[in-house]
Amino acid sequence: MQNPLNNGYTARTTTKEVIKGITLTDKIVIITGGSSGLGLETTKTLAEAGAKVIVPARNISKANEALEDIQNVILYPHSVDLSKRDTIKSFVKWFQKQFDKLDILINCAGIMALPSLERDELGNELQISVNYLGHYNLIKDLIPQLKKANGARVINLSSRGHFYGPFNFVDPNFRDTPYDKWVAYGQAKTAVTLLTVAIDHFYKFYKIRSFSVHPGSIVTNLSSNLSVQEMASMGAITSTGERGFDTYDEDRKTIPEGAATIVWCATSPELDEYGGQYCENCNIASIAVSENDQIGVKPWAVNEELAIKLWNGTDALFQ
Repeated sequence: MQNPLNNGYTARTTTKEVIKGITLTDKIVIITGGSSGLGLETTKTLAEAGAKVIVPARNISKANEALEDIQNVILYPHSVDLSKRDTIKSFVKWFQKQFDKLDILINCAGIMALPSLERDELGNELQISVNYLGHYNLIKDLIPQLKKANGARVINLSSRGHFYGPFNFVDPNFRDTPYDKWVAYGQAKTAVTLLTVAIDHFYKFYKIRSFSVHPGSIVTNLSSNLSVQEMASMGAITSTGERGFDTYDEDRKTIPEGAATIVWCATSPELDEYGGQYCENCNIASIAVSENDQIGVKPWAVNEELAIKLWNGTDALFQ
């Protein structure tokens, strides 16, 4: 399932390279988190290729400022908070009135490393609520429109953060387990990757294929909860004292390089016969078997049995 392709792409591949020659006229796209960082780069790229891109956002004024000069983009006019299901439901109802189908759903929105335990209105730990539950509910509500596309793709932004550990089926909300911001983040990204496997398992019959993406290490607003000292320990403070990188490697990337894998998964004809894979560097990632592996995907995140268990059990596990 996780067998890399011989396609010649590298960590330096950009969105412009992977979208070259691809036309998305008449395609309808939704991108959560589509007004900043990797999501904004993805929005620009797909809109320029001819797709009509719909962006739900939490902060409407900031989103409008970021998107106002981009053609083919529609900003949903009301706030969508992925930790609040009523806002998701309202967005879906609006979308279903406006559009009959959905060709591509890209879930880029997320939060990372909240310093202390926070919960949503229903009592769910906030990182799992935003990163996983919000997108789980959005995807389920949009299945009818994805089916009508007759060849839809769902792209979920995961992360190498899933290396922090598997999904905790016993205590996913840290009721009895001491809260650790990285364990919580890692669990959420493992859940997102399992979600990808489950979608493909249950809906590939309807030509809905799904992929999860590790974009690489990119300094965006996602790191806003991290201190300067934490960023420095990761090598993410430049020689001039700014958040970012002085040099780039196999994992450290610019935003166009990081978004390239998202765009590749969403549009590449190379993936027409694939689904359920975890991808990085514009390719299908290998399995990270050894504890020393620093690339690839951990087996616990792409295990089909665990993916089905999580999909079937989510409504019972969470409020």
